[in-house]
Amino acid sequence: MAKSLELTFLTETGKLSQLSIENPKEPINPTAVKQAMEEIVAANVFQTNNGSFAAAKGARVIDRNVTEYELA
Repeated sequence: MAKSLELTFLTETGKLSQLSIENPKEPINPTAVKQAMEEIVAANVFQTNNGSFAAAKGARVIDRNVTEYELA
């Protein structure tokens, strides 16, 4: 089972852009996530094809189960 925390930001051009964090510390604290996202926006350290991050839009945890089969 693989989990990731996906952070969604609104860019300067009004498009959405995501950052994915593998194996996030649980339980997820929504207040801390929002604060971290606001700090990322304020720091202006990420540049996308659609401009810099302008606002925090949302966050979600993605839980994925992977089963591999060895084929003979």
